[in-house]
Amino acid sequence: MLMVSPSVKNKSQSEIPYSEYLTSEQIELISNNSNIVKFNAKDIIFKQNTRTSHVMFIKSGLIKILKEGRNKKVIIFKIITPEHFLANISIFGEETFRYSASAITDAKILFIDIATFKSVIEQNGKFASLLLQLLSTDNLYFFDKLMTQNQKQLPGRVAEILLFFSKQIYNSDTFEFPLSRTEIAELAGTTKESIIRTLAEFKNDKIIDIDGRYIKINSFDIINTLSKLG
Repeated sequence: MLMVSPSVKNKSQSEIPYSEYLTSEQIELISNNSNIVKFNAKDIIFKQNTRTSHVMFIKSGLIKILKEGRNKKVIIFKIITPEHFLANISIFGEETFRYSASAITDAKILFIDIATFKSVIEQNGKFASLLLQLLSTDNLYFFDKLMTQNQKQLPGRVAEILLFFSKQIYNSDTFEFPLSRTEIAELAGTTKESIIRTLAEFKNDKIIDIDGRYIKINSFDIINTLSKLG
């Protein structure tokens, strides 16, 4: 179920995920039952408690997975990067999404009809095994996330977020944060005020420089230590 009216374009076979595990017939079947959809930053991709109808694979852009709890408190569970499935638990029987997803940046997502995708899984044991491995990796991530939230102090959690964007997203010590201070707080499991205070402390200690959304990490040694020790 698409939550916006995004633009759709044709795709080539090379855009089918993990095509090396598929037969030419299976690639063609998926290709004929999928579309690439363009989203703008802040567009909603799907909402919590809506029915699943497609398997989604991110071709470009950053996507946040979030859940709204009591009193409309939002928790961001994960930032999904390109060449990853989005909400792949829906492949294995969930009829409704347990969380929401929205675009942090402009994004392109491959939408594959879920019935078609399941039929390919039933035909292809190697492909099914791969998807189970990916699902297991996702599950381990959420266990690690829970441990981080429970055991690390806020400076350690903020350091971990800074390292994620520096190393895995931008590969640079200087970058523009694509998240607002509120979103950083939702990702770190704290309040906006606490995030602002922690970043200010990092800046005062010359661990980082901040100019609006622009961040420069001055000491990876300290950031790494904070991230590991919490």
